[in-house]
Amino acid sequence: MSDAASPTSQGAEQAPTPAAPQPPVFQPMPLPRALGYMSASIVIALTQGMAQGFVSTNIPQIAGDLGATTTQASWLMAAFLIPRASMPLLLIKLRAQYGLRRFAEVAIVIYVVVALLSFAALDLRSAITTQFFAGMASAPLSTLAFLYALEPLPPAWKMRLGLPVSLSMIAVGPHLARVISPALMNDQGWGALHLMTLGMAGISLALVYLLPLKSPPRVKAIAPLDLVSWLLIACGFGGLITGFVMGPTLWWTEAPWLGKVVAASVVCLTLAVVIELHRKAPLLDIRWLASPAMLHLTVTLLVFRLILSEQSAGAPRMFQMLSITQSQLVPLFAVISVATVLGGLALIPWLKPERVPVIHLIALVLIAAGAFLDSRSTLDTRPVQMMFSQGLIAFAGSLFMAPAMMRGLMAALARGPNYLLSFVIVFLSTQSIGGAAGSGMFTTFINHGQALHLQVLREELMTVDPLVARELAARVAQLAPQIADPAQSRAQAAALIAQEASNLAYVLAYNDAYFLTFLAAIAAASALVLHMGRDWLAAHWPRGRNPSPSAESLQ
Repeated sequence: MSDAASPTSQGAEQAPTPAAPQPPVFQPMPLPRALGYMSASIVIALTQGMAQGFVSTNIPQIAGDLGATTTQASWLMAAFLIPRASMPLLLIKLRAQYGLRRFAEVAIVIYVVVALLSFAALDLRSAITTQFFAGMASAPLSTLAFLYALEPLPPAWKMRLGLPVSLSMIAVGPHLARVISPALMNDQGWGALHLMTLGMAGISLALVYLLPLKSPPRVKAIAPLDLVSWLLIACGFGGLITGFVMGPTLWWTEAPWLGKVVAASVVCLTLAVVIELHRKAPLLDIRWLASPAMLHLTVTLLVFRLILSEQSAGAPRMFQMLSITQSQLVPLFAVISVATVLGGLALIPWLKPERVPVIHLIALVLIAAGAFLDSRSTLDTRPVQMMFSQGLIAFAGSLFMAPAMMRGLMAALARGPNYLLSFVIVFLSTQSIGGAAGSGMFTTFINHGQALHLQVLREELMTVDPLVARELAARVAQLAPQIADPAQSRAQAAALIAQEASNLAYVLAYNDAYFLTFLAAIAAASALVLHMGRDWLAAHWPRGRNPSPSAESLQ
């Protein structure tokens, strides 16, 4: 007994070395259950995407329901985006510490509760508060959609099939919101949007409980300094999003507090970086994020997100300025939705790590082609004339995002699971902040360009131009049967011409922005071609004779 209880040193030496833990063997799911998990991924992705799209699409109508101005209602979008930018960073830690299954169940219950609370938003202040919690509650849904798409797939197909499907479904949600929201708003106003969101949240709740996710072993993942760093990052991201969302609306130089908010955001992010650099077990590995490979990926994601702002902040707002109603835009966004899904599906046969540069090059060329076609818009341009170009851009968006995320995930997992969190913050910052920054910069460019074009047009109208005089006389003749007073008819005709000049100035500004997008896509494609050429030369350039032993020793 005593000998058995206390092994000798000889026995200890002969004890076999414990084998390294093997990864769990994949157990194939029955096809109906696997389809159920993929369906759950699609429903959850659409639930969070459409919730965001319902707000951004219907800001003017929602402002009317709340008795607020459109400028005031813009805070709804900022309130929704602020928590979404930083919450997933904390949620990854919570998921690791408390278990994936509990995380999924609690997250979807919270989302349903917030959807119910949305019915109590009767004024602007309560609506902004509700939207803040809605953005916070929807943050886990993107992760859940991604995890449900990966759950039934074998390892070889997780990146090749699960990643494109989940990302394309997340991307198509805001576009589908524009397709269905006009019919909902016409019936019951903003309450119908709440009802639709609640219904989809209820379906997602049922799917999460019927189809539980497998939970990996729990680990203690949250340290006190993690919360400090996360709070600083959240404040930094929130301030940047506030600046980019509200800056073009309130105008940068007219609201000095915007500069203070952005400056405070930079200070918060700087403090977070300083704290993380001095930690033994950091929340984010700043040194890895500053490596050339990760900086290249970050710049790629950010540039692409800025270029894609042409679709979210371009055509819809231009048509709104041209008095095109939301219901008239439904066919355009139906085409965009289909193209977004097709872009994700087109990746499935071709998505491999070595093909990522070629796929990105194709995406940039398609975006450049779509933006160039859009840059030829006129006052007579209608949604049907932009279906092809906007479809190209939507297709390219799905074509680009999944390979970029796959490259980042593979780089993170190759160094260890702890690096996954660092990549997630890169992806989130480029998508959330990049999206808000791109939209804000695009709108600022449009407003500035419209003012310049309008000034030139007004100068032309004020000159004694025979064409202007002929157009004014024709308008006076058209108004003569309606307005008896010649002076009033002439003033009315001049006002109509001035309004058309204002609309034309906007169209010219949008054309400039579209052409700038075209140039940016061409520049990015050219840089990618040079990078691919350098890699090809490095792989195929003859290396000459083998170095001498002395040279090897020096190396």
